Amino acid sequence: MSKLPQWVGRLGTGLTRLAHRLESQQAEMRGREGDGDAGPRTPPGPGPSEERPRAAESAESRKSPEGPETPEGAAGEGETARPEQPASVPAPPAYAPAVSARPDPVAAVPWGVRVAAEAAWRLLVLGGTVWVLMRVISSVQLVVLSFTVAILITALLEPTVTRLRRRGVPRGLATALTFIAGFVVMGLVVWFVVWQVMENVDEVSGEVQAGIDDLRRWLLHSPFHVTEKQINHVAKSLREAVGANTEQITSAGLEGVTVVVEVLTGILLTMFSTLFLLYDGPKIWNWTLKLVPAQAREGVAGAGPRAWSTLTAYVRGTVIVALIDAIFIGVGLFFLDVPMAVPLAVFIFLFAFIPLVGAVVSGALAVVVALVTQGVFTGAMVLIVVLAVQQIEGHVLQPFILGRAVRVHPLAVVLSVAAGSLIGGIGGAVVAVPLVAVANTVVVYLRSYSQENALRAVPGPHGATASGTAPTAPPGLPPGEGGA
Repeated sequence: MSKLPQWVGRLGTGLTRLAHRLESQQAEMRGREGDGDAGPRTPPGPGPSEERPRAAESAESRKSPEGPETPEGAAGEGETARPEQPASVPAPPAYAPAVSARPDPVAAVPWGVRVAAEAAWRLLVLGGTVWVLMRVISSVQLVVLSFTVAILITALLEPTVTRLRRRGVPRGLATALTFIAGFVVMGLVVWFVVWQVMENVDEVSGEVQAGIDDLRRWLLHSPFHVTEKQINHVAKSLREAVGANTEQITSAGLEGVTVVVEVLTGILLTMFSTLFLLYDGPKIWNWTLKLVPAQAREGVAGAGPRAWSTLTAYVRGTVIVALIDAIFIGVGLFFLDVPMAVPLAVFIFLFAFIPLVGAVVSGALAVVVALVTQGVFTGAMVLIVVLAVQQIEGHVLQPFILGRAVRVHPLAVVLSVAAGSLIGGIGGAVVAVPLVAVANTVVVYLRSYSQENALRAVPGPHGATASGTAPTAPPGLPPGEGGA
């Protein structure tokens, strides 16, 4: 009980000190507010009533074992005064150099370099994808080439199936009739060419030998001063080369057997694929659309029919143009009395499926046969006939029959034929140009489709009518059929 008065006294002393501090702070705030009107004011000292509690407080603190308490701002015994902390960090001096912040690394790269880098890595990815695709195609070259030829044959025969179905013929029967008739006609053409070549090979060989003798006599009496010894030396070298490479020729014959097997396999794959494309073409296309992502499915579904129309127009137009070329050149060869006029005309028809390059090769073959068998005059006349027919084909027939739908630049034709021949030989050269024409049609449609979607996404101006904001039809389509 003796400690209770001491505790109450210390509590009262603490409350008194707290009140004194509050009064001192209020006085300082009033002095700061009135600093502009009057001079600096000193805080009022403690009154006589406050001195007594402070004296009592000091006495209590001396009696208390806890030690004295030092007031705020004063240093106790044996302690050094603490430095005041600044209210804010001072500004740097005027002579200090300005340090600029480091720029963003992306902003430091020039715009042209960034664009070149973005295009470079995208081209690298595209080139790698094309390289992998070419390796895959090379691994299954026979299958890819057979299926591509089957698509071309289907594009040629499918209109016949459609006509038969419109006349009430069931789809299965229409497909079977068209398939059998188409491959019978193609087989007869191949058989006719082989038969004509075998029938006339002896005659042509004799005429070629006679032509070589004429060439030899011309060289002996020509201004080139070629001697008979030099001609015999060249002939002897050729015989020795043939004798030295007998093993290679034999191995080539064995490889020829393998080639025959591959050709037969390719023919069977082509026939099988053509049959099912004619019968189940729409179902196969719908199944293929399910493999496309949903976001791009609508655009691909619109591009497919247009690509098929382009391919059908190309194949039909090429067949008509090739038939006209073969007929006119064959008639010219017949009237000029060139041997094997009909087989040469069939060769011209087949080579016409290779644009530009095929016409040059078949025309050169006809000129060489006429030159060797009938002489220089006949060879020159055949050359005139071939050039005239090819000029009519390039400037009249192709623009009129093929039209703008399958127009491809000549540079693209030459490059595609060269690339196709390197990848797939003669078959690759045949299918290269139609694939390029189809790809061109698809790209043009997808570009117009994306532009149409972008116009639909942009809201029309205030007060715009429906006709003013309606999307336009893609190129090559009549108005009203532009919607996907």
